Amino acid sequence: MMENSALHNKQAEDMNRSIAVWDLPTRIFHWSLVLLVTGSFVSGKIGGNAMLWHGTFGVAILGLLSFRLVWGVVGSTYARFTTFVRGPGAILAYLRGDWHGLGHNPLGALSVCALLGVLLFQACSGLVSNDDIAFNGPLYPLVSKDDSDWATGWHRRAELVIIGLVVLHLAAIAYYARVRKQNLVRPMITGLTESADSNARPASGGGPVAFVVAVAVALAVVWAASGGLLSPPPPPAPPPAW
Repeated sequence: MMENSALHNKQAEDMNRSIAVWDLPTRIFHWSLVLLVTGSFVSGKIGGNAMLWHGTFGVAILGLLSFRLVWGVVGSTYARFTTFVRGPGAILAYLRGDWHGLGHNPLGALSVCALLGVLLFQACSGLVSNDDIAFNGPLYPLVSKDDSDWATGWHRRAELVIIGLVVLHLAAIAYYARVRKQNLVRPMITGLTESADSNARPASGGGPVAFVVAVAVALAVVWAASGGLLSPPPPPAPPPAW
């Protein structure tokens, strides 16, 4: 009896094994983005002097998104866009319950791409926005006041879209936890997920060179977005001689 029990436990362990899915850079990106978006939202609502923090958070978000776009090309297996961005056929197969894989499912990939796209627009429009009081985006001098006002208007409208996508994202996490009994948060913390697929392979690629390249691009974007390419302001006029 004890031997049968031990054999049963071993078979269960063999059926569900831990697979490395999310690499450390992807996980750091994810949780850093959560913190920065939260900070940006709160500081924007506070206004006043907090707008300086709002602008800083926005530039940092743009740097993070730049890193993720590069990492989506040179990163590890399940972080690459070519792995999780799929066509309509894969989405239909997922809705029918015929899709089985690791990483983002075909429907979740649409949510991820939508959120990345809207956040990218939000960060870029914020660079030239203004609040008609004391705050201007770091690249405000590059556009006219009318163009800045246009960008500011869409920057405010896009906030509602972001809130909607975040709520949808949280609802999907809750659905998977309660209905499908699948924890989507733990893998984004540990990097590991359970899989009964004997053909499933752990993530590979995305080594140190790829990471350095992605970080270098992100830092270059932050420098440019902070006004690094702008001409320095003219020196103040000398005081009048008496």
